[in-house]
Order: sequence, then C-alpha cells, then structure tokens
Amino acid sequence: MALLGTLVNGLAIVIGSLLGLFWRNIPEKTKATIMQAMGLAVIILGIGMGLKSKQFLIVIASLAIGGVLGERLDLEGKLGQLGDWLENKLGGKEKGGIANAFVTATLVFVIGAMSIVGALDSGLRHDHAVLYTKALIDGFCAIFFTSALGVGVIFSAVPVVLYQGVIALFATQIDRIVPADLMKQMIVEITGTGGIMILAIGLNILGLTKIRVANLLPALLFTITIVSIVYYWDKLSGFAGSLI
Repeated sequence: MALLGTLVNGLAIVIGSLLGLFWRNIPEKTKATIMQAMGLAVIILGIGMGLKSKQFLIVIASLAIGGVLGERLDLEGKLGQLGDWLENKLGGKEKGGIANAFVTATLVFVIGAMSIVGALDSGLRHDHAVLYTKALIDGFCAIFFTSALGVGVIFSAVPVVLYQGVIALFATQIDRIVPADLMKQMIVEITGTGGIMILAIGLNILGLTKIRVANLLPALLFTITIVSIVYYWDKLSGFAGSLI
C-alpha cells in the first residue's frame, strides 16, 4: 500500500497533538523554553539540509524566482486565512492563535528531505521505513508544538497527508519518466532549498524574524525545473560534443 507510511505519519501528528493538549497547563516560562529549544533545533536542521546542496546557485535562483511567485499568490496569507477559518469554526482565540500554530507546524512537517524521500520510497518500493521514522519525529514535535502553540497543530496533519500522498502516488509511475541520476540530483537540491526555508522557520520560532516562509514554497518547484534543465542541457552538450 503506497499510502501506508503517509497515513501513519498523519496519525502520529494527530496523536502527538492530542498528547500535547494535556501539557497546556505548564508554566509560560517552561513553554517559552520549549519553543526556544525547538527553534534552535529547527535552525540546526535547516543548516544541515542547506549545506547538502551541490549547486547552490540553483538554490539561490529557485528561492528568488519562487519568492516572487509566492508573493504574487500570497500563499502565506492563504494559509493564514485557512487557519483563521479553523479558528472561527472552533470558536474563540487561544494563546498564539490557531492560525499561527497551523501554519508553523505545517511548514515544519511538510518541508524537508524526509517528506520527499520517504514518500518516494513508499510509492516506488512500498518501503515505509523513512516515513515511519519521520512519523516518530513529527509525533514528538507535535507534542511540544501543541503544548506551546495550541490545538492548531493537529490540523497540520491534513496538508502533510495530502502532500506526501500525492508524491507517493506519483512515485508509483515516476521511475518510467525520471532517470534515477536526475532524481538523485533533484532530491539533493530540493533538500538544500528546503533547508533554507527550515532555517527561516527556526528564526521565526525564536521571534528573531518574521519571514513569510510559505511564500517561498514555489521555490521547490523551480528547483525541480532548473535541475532538470541543467541535467538535460549537460546531456545534450555531451551528445553534441561527441558528434564533433
């Protein structure tokens, strides 16, 4: 079942969020310390991912072009509106806001190599080990995020399942379309691009910046596009060179 790992991941976020609700009565200073620790951990994760890029110019170009498109589409605003809608449906506002909790958790859980690699493994080989590992990590993160930010974290399970599910289903056919070496290059550069976004999320969690990370999400698509262009250009140049 190609979607098994994805469903387990979504369930882990829901369970972690529910457990986090029982920790809501912890002192505010403790919550602040937890969020600072989470912010620092997310920053280190982002730096590690960003350094994996082999062609950093692709990362820079993707972020620049993706940022322009994201601002035009106002993805951050639309995610915030969805969070506000959930907040209104639940009635009342809580500390930090459901919208903020939903957006922050969604970006942390969705962006990253494990989401892509895990979903690809699930679709290609029905190997769910990576997503099971991610489920464990996300579940624990959901506990701490919920305890500090609120119940909005639980709703992040929906975009996680949709995002990873689409990749897993697409992966069942992707090996017929995308060469294995091109796929490896894509994953490396997507990891690098995603790492910059994860770093930005960590800085936002610490309150040092207010970067509209969701507006950078199109950069992931541009990374795929640019890597593909460079890959086939190199192939074409090599073929042309062999004819001369």
